[in-house]
Amino acid sequence: MFVRVKKYGDRNVIDLSEWGRPFARVIARFLKDKPVSVIQVTNLHLLLTLFCAWLILEGTTVLACFLLIVKGILDAVDGELARIRERPSHVGRYWDTVADTIGLIAVMWAFGSLFNWEPVLTFALILATLFQYSLFNHYSILMRTLGSGDTTSRVDERIKPTAYSWEKQSSVNFFHTIYLVFFSWQDWFISKLSGKGSEHLVFELTVSSSLGFGMQSLIIFALALFERLSYLPELILGVNMCLMVLVFLRSRM
Repeated sequence: MFVRVKKYGDRNVIDLSEWGRPFARVIARFLKDKPVSVIQVTNLHLLLTLFCAWLILEGTTVLACFLLIVKGILDAVDGELARIRERPSHVGRYWDTVADTIGLIAVMWAFGSLFNWEPVLTFALILATLFQYSLFNHYSILMRTLGSGDTTSRVDERIKPTAYSWEKQSSVNFFHTIYLVFFSWQDWFISKLSGKGSEHLVFELTVSSSLGFGMQSLIIFALALFERLSYLPELILGVNMCLMVLVFLRSRM
């Protein structure tokens, strides 16, 4: 589970949410010379997430939660494929965030319907999960910039990026606008709370990585196996929020 990932360059980092990346690299290498685009991989894991939401509504929760783990691996394939082909993409970066959010809303809504959660609780769980993913993403981007020099993703996305030669500027502009309207507030909120961060950011990255989808999908699958999915509110609003506070405190010390 302790995987040293190349996306952070040579920095010695333990990312708990990256356990599936070795599998993603194998798949990405297989797809490298295949006529499959990075965007198509993103579309695939979005469709898989929507299928999982349908399975949850049908009460097939164990299979759904297992497929969410598979989704997490596929979610890493698009980034690995872009790195292997040496073709990062601003469009792919923004669309991946949009796709993940659509999938999150669908899955949480399905859980809410299954367990008869009040709409306010479902909304709170979605919002809390978005913040938790944003926190991990915040430190992942900072560590990636320091370690490998990858600047495709940025902590502050307000400045419109220049398209790479293999993508259209009009497409980048369109998805950048969508990102600003629906997601930039998360970046701003997390940046304000996180402060300057510790010298090497190792503590913040490691702890916040437990809030990433990769690690959370394993925990949710375990809850499904033991028929304890009803404890999701306690996990997301209790345990995970405490971890967020711990990261914020360390980042400001």
